[in-house]
Amino acid sequence: MRRSFLTLLSVLSFLVFAQTALAKGGSYTFAGGTAKEQTTVRAALEASTFDWNLIPRTISVHIGRIGDSYSTYGNVYLDSSLLDSGRFSWGVVQHEMAHQVDFFLLDDAKRTQLGQLLGGKDWCYSVPGLAHSDYGCERFASELAWAYWQSPDNSMKPSGSKDEAGGMPVVQFRALLTQLIGAATVSAPSAAKAFAPPAKKTKRR
Repeated sequence: MRRSFLTLLSVLSFLVFAQTALAKGGSYTFAGGTAKEQTTVRAALEASTFDWNLIPRTISVHIGRIGDSYSTYGNVYLDSSLLDSGRFSWGVVQHEMAHQVDFFLLDDAKRTQLGQLLGGKDWCYSVPGLAHSDYGCERFASELAWAYWQSPDNSMKPSGSKDEAGGMPVVQFRALLTQLIGAATVSAPSAAKAFAPPAKKTKRR
C-alpha cells in the first residue's frame, strides 16, 4: 500500500513538473507541417525563457511552402523550408510569436513607449514602403526573440545598437516588458501583417 502511494505520488510529481516545464511554450495548434517541422517549432519556443502563456489565446501556427514567414492577429505563418533548417530557424519562430505578444498584450500607449525606446519610423506598417527595421513592431519582435534566447545560434543576435534587436540593452528591455505586460491586457484586433526579418547569411566552415 505504501509503495503504491509512493508510486502515485511520484507520477503526480512528474506530471506537475512536466506541465510546469512545458507551460512557458504557450498555447498553439498546428495547421500543416511535418512532425519534424512541428517539433522544431516546439523546440524554438521552449528554448526561449519568455513565458508565452502570457498570450491569452491559442495561436494557430501554419506551416507550408509560403515564402516569407509572417504573423497576423492570432496566426503565425512559417515557411517549411526554413523550419527544415532546424535550429537556425528558432530565432524566426520566436520573432513571429513575439508579434502575437504585440497584438494581444500591448496597447497604443505601450507601443508608443516602446517605439520611442526601440527606434523606428512607424509602429507596424501603417506607413508602407519602409525598411523592415524601420517598423517598431519588427524591432520589438526581434528584441524579444534575442532578449529571451541569447544564443550564438539566434539569427536575431544584434551586431550593434542599430540592429533590430539592439535598440535596448537586454536587461533594460526585459525589466520594461515585465512592467508593461506582467498582467495580460487584451488589445483590439490588429490588421497588421508582420514579417520575419531577412535571414542573415553565415559563413560555413
